[in-house]
Amino acid sequence: MLGRLRNAVQLSLVIASFYTSKVLAFDNSRNDNVAVYWGQNSYGATHTSDQANWQKTLSFYCQDNSIDAFPLAFLNVAFDTGGLPSIDLANICSTSSDPVFPGTDLPNCSFLASDIQTCQSKGKIITISIGGATGAVSFTSDSQAQQFADTIWNVFLGGSSSTRPFGSAVLDGVDLDLEGGSASHWPAFINQIRSHANGASKQYYITGAPQCPYPDAYMGAILNAVGFDAVYVQFYNNYCGLQAFSNPNDWNFDQWDTWAKTVSPNKNVKIYIGAPAASTAAGSGYVDAGTLASIAQQTRSQYSSFGGVMLWDASQAYNNGRFDAAIKSALSNGGGAPAPPPSSTPPSSTPSKPSSTSSAPTSAPTGGSCGVVSPWQSNIAYQGGDQVTYNGHLWTAKWWSEADVPGGSAGDWTDDGPCTAAKIAKTNYRTTVAHASIPAGAQTGPAGPKATKDPRSILFGRDRD
Repeated sequence: MLGRLRNAVQLSLVIASFYTSKVLAFDNSRNDNVAVYWGQNSYGATHTSDQANWQKTLSFYCQDNSIDAFPLAFLNVAFDTGGLPSIDLANICSTSSDPVFPGTDLPNCSFLASDIQTCQSKGKIITISIGGATGAVSFTSDSQAQQFADTIWNVFLGGSSSTRPFGSAVLDGVDLDLEGGSASHWPAFINQIRSHANGASKQYYITGAPQCPYPDAYMGAILNAVGFDAVYVQFYNNYCGLQAFSNPNDWNFDQWDTWAKTVSPNKNVKIYIGAPAASTAAGSGYVDAGTLASIAQQTRSQYSSFGGVMLWDASQAYNNGRFDAAIKSALSNGGGAPAPPPSSTPPSSTPSKPSSTSSAPTSAPTGGSCGVVSPWQSNIAYQGGDQVTYNGHLWTAKWWSEADVPGGSAGDWTDDGPCTAAKIAKTNYRTTVAHASIPAGAQTGPAGPKATKDPRSILFGRDRD
């Protein structure tokens, strides 16, 4: 009797081991995926004295089945020394703490190759996220955007280069977290990435992370023009964040679902609920794991475009009682079935005209791009140290400034010289709060960003970090 019992226990352990160790490849058609940003040590930025729990290397977070996709944040400079981009992974790898490739400002993070490959071997996808709250990548032409796509393909994806920051590791795609700059020419960038990926031996993914106000002021036109595989909508730091779920006038997942089915060129695009993984991960929008699980389950039951939950970020989730594991567990309960196919009468794929309430930034004339630095915009509230381009020169804000032209009588800006010779400052895009902040006066509402000099209206602006 005891022998049979012992054998039965051993058999059950073998079966359990099989199912827990079985590797399932990432499936974008599922509705129980969890995507978690990694790279900016958001927990460390908000818990400076608790260094023992600062962000760990990537493989630390992919040992179980809780997380399906890791966008690496961020590629924060597009055109740097030697014409190559630069990346900043906070306490793990950056230009301030790691060697760079000769003649470039691109840090050599090749020690992360084994981490990336370990996570990929467990069925996760790892992508490179471009932008961030203050990363304003802009292009002057389609050809420049295509050239940048060629660089991304060769440096991070399936191409070849002598300057690959992750060594032999091949990432699984590109994530766009565009919260500044211009939307012009980005479709050419995405199409060029797609052209490289066609016929490749592995699948590559294109994702984006717009703010929840629809249409997104910076990414709306891009999302309408080219197909994305998934969109990680930031339902935080905005009036339409998770805190507004019970208010149908503000909570707008239905708008994103309608966009997915009637406007997006890819009618199978998946929409994720983007959420802060802890109360210190964003200025607003945090809800506890139980509440988020309930919201996600209700949303999934109503909208077939639902793809899962995005969290900012891994360090915050891990230190908040494994927030990621709790959400994955809730989604796995009854999830995973592919969404039904589109209606037999296909909706029009013609991009809709942006709503008049969307706030497309108004740019002043400028004669240079200085790579990642965006043109000065009259409706943006800048902070001391912010950099812009204006009339071909790079300018640095001396203090808080809004609507004061660089070089104007207000004296708000320091002229750093022509773009061809100016030195662009490098900053860590994920600092005090998740998905960065616009500390003074940037107010986000149904009409998009609008500036105010009322110091009481401090909101943590456009970003997931």
